[in-house]
Amino acid sequence: MAQQIPPQLADRHARHLRRPATDTTPDFDLAYTRGGPRGSTPVVVIPGGPGLGSLLPYLGFRRRAAQGGLDVIMVEHRGIGFSRTDLGGHDLPSSAMNIIEVIDDIAAVLDREGIAQAHIVGASYGTYLASAFGARHPDRVAGMLLDSALQSAESLNLERHTVRELFWHADTAAAEATHALIDAGVDSRILLDVARAAYELGGDELLLPVLRQRANHAHTAAWSALQLYATRDRSIARFPGIYEFDLSGVIGFRELGYGGHPDGLPLDPALTYSEIADLFPAFAGEPFDLAEETPKFPWPLVLLVGRRDLRTPPPIARAVAATAQDAVLVHIENGHSALESHPLVLLNAIRALVRGREHSLPAASAALDRLPRRGLAARIPELLGAATLIESTVRP
Repeated sequence: MAQQIPPQLADRHARHLRRPATDTTPDFDLAYTRGGPRGSTPVVVIPGGPGLGSLLPYLGFRRRAAQGGLDVIMVEHRGIGFSRTDLGGHDLPSSAMNIIEVIDDIAAVLDREGIAQAHIVGASYGTYLASAFGARHPDRVAGMLLDSALQSAESLNLERHTVRELFWHADTAAAEATHALIDAGVDSRILLDVARAAYELGGDELLLPVLRQRANHAHTAAWSALQLYATRDRSIARFPGIYEFDLSGVIGFRELGYGGHPDGLPLDPALTYSEIADLFPAFAGEPFDLAEETPKFPWPLVLLVGRRDLRTPPPIARAVAATAQDAVLVHIENGHSALESHPLVLLNAIRALVRGREHSLPAASAALDRLPRRGLAARIPELLGAATLIESTVRP
């Protein structure tokens, strides 16, 4: 039997939709939630992963969305949290983990709620689902927002180029520190995980102290915390209802190429998931060619782009915008996924899309940057900054 989420943690607003058996999936109950004032065209918000729950982690996000007048639906991804098990309480099989059925789950929720069209919003992995939803169910999309756009497994080469330009080839203090740590024998995979997370979360102000302290000491509290936050290895934890990669990770490897082939050079993002690749199936191919599908999208498309995003670098979003019929690029001072690290920016961008004012967003980027940061991920730079200050004070 699967490990269950304690009943006291259940979202009291959760609804359940019976999904009938298919050739790959047994009958199971799909959980979802809908909150805020009812609107003629609701918003479906799809978080990243695969692995992130939709119900428990975003209670605060949905509360703020409702306060801002948004009618928001979030669907618990199959294999995660309240959608993890079949009717007998057993984990869904790996055969049930596929993108087509995940996006059909979203369409089924819209049917259940009597919704003809919705604005589809995705963050990180959720942007692939959002675009795939548009390709498979184009008549159900009123507008779309992609926060840290993911388009293809082939983006790995662009990711490699971006991180190496910043951390390896540049004539900067960060690149110098990175070379010194590699020369000292620090594992290149872990170094990239930590440096990428530090830069995305806090820019050079967080990155440089972390690298320099690691060069001077075997380990520091900030380094260890970032490694725990960013590294994907066999110690990766499952937090029921919050983060559950153990089942849904099948999609990442089998359909999105998470087990990329290393090129033998330092700081290779293909190694991010290498320690757990043997636990999942090999890459079998993507279910959609989104580069071919995106030019067909007739709806307004907003691309929210973090200038410090190293996992879905800005050139990906720019390429999407260049081929779309009606696209708006909105650059913000952020790393990866505003849903996690700057949710107020995302909420303001969603409201602009819903109100048909998306083309005003680029001129408002400075005002968006000034919005206060909320949520746990937004507090990480502050906490790590304090840790690095303490380390530099107490160590000789």
